[in-house]
Amino acid sequence: MKISREVKTGILAITGIVLFIFGFSYLKGNNLLENSITVYAKYDNVEGLKPSTPVTINGYAVGKVLDIYFEDENSGTLIVKMDIDTGFKFSKNSKAELFQNGFIGGKEVQILPAYDNAENVKSGDYLQSTIKEGMMELVNERLTPLQEKIEKVMSETDTLLVGFNNAFDAKAQADLRNSIAGLNTTVASFNATAKSLNSLIDNNKSKLDNTLTNFETTSGNLTTMTNKLAQVDIVKTVEDLQATIKKFDNLMASVESGEGSIGKLLKDDKLYNNLEGASKQMEELLEDMKLNPKRYVHFSLFGKKPKRYDSDGNEIEEKK
Repeated sequence: MKISREVKTGILAITGIVLFIFGFSYLKGNNLLENSITVYAKYDNVEGLKPSTPVTINGYAVGKVLDIYFEDENSGTLIVKMDIDTGFKFSKNSKAELFQNGFIGGKEVQILPAYDNAENVKSGDYLQSTIKEGMMELVNERLTPLQEKIEKVMSETDTLLVGFNNAFDAKAQADLRNSIAGLNTTVASFNATAKSLNSLIDNNKSKLDNTLTNFETTSGNLTTMTNKLAQVDIVKTVEDLQATIKKFDNLMASVESGEGSIGKLLKDDKLYNNLEGASKQMEELLEDMKLNPKRYVHFSLFGKKPKRYDSDGNEIEEKK
């Protein structure tokens, strides 16, 4: 059967269209011969994610990003359309995490599969979206507080320098120069004093040596005396002292209780009164002897009888 030219032309045209569609889809990353599903995820910011970027699970590529577009005109939410190989099954509760691949790598999407015995994901499902901070975000997060502190320190330093410049006016600078000059004079005087002290030490070196020798001898004698003192039975000495103090306490207690001669002398009021009366009578007797010595002392060279006196000192005349 002879095929007409028109049929051949139509077949070639259809074949060309099919090849064009297949090639165009392949160049976009869609292989029409592979079994895959289309899933979606919503993000507020895709941070530079581009179509045809690989989609991975545990670092293994299982698909690619097909398209990125806004959800609607009145919302800034972005929808990421992904083509996933059906050879790997995972739950619809899995997460699509946006992360940075390496320090200078671009953004990619990785599936965090959930094994919760839920229904497997199917074409058209939306996965829960998450964003993992990249290296630059972590660095910025750490550097931002440090930058604020550095700026604060620089501001305080600038204020300090301004105050320092204001404080050091012409008069302050002149005073500072005078102080430095005075300090130089003081240092020079100190150097001269140090030289004089060195000279004094050199001139009296022998005396200092003798003094140190004497001090060493005295220290040795003190050590010897200390050793001898350490050999004394201090414990026995203390015990004897305590025994003596105890006996003295007992003696004082007996005196306080009126025992013994001393105790009776101190505690017996009658004896005290008698001693006081005797003392008074002795005082009166001595006073009378001083006033009337003839009453107590009689002396006669020729044997004459002594005169008699009464208690008032009057002479008693004898009867003849």
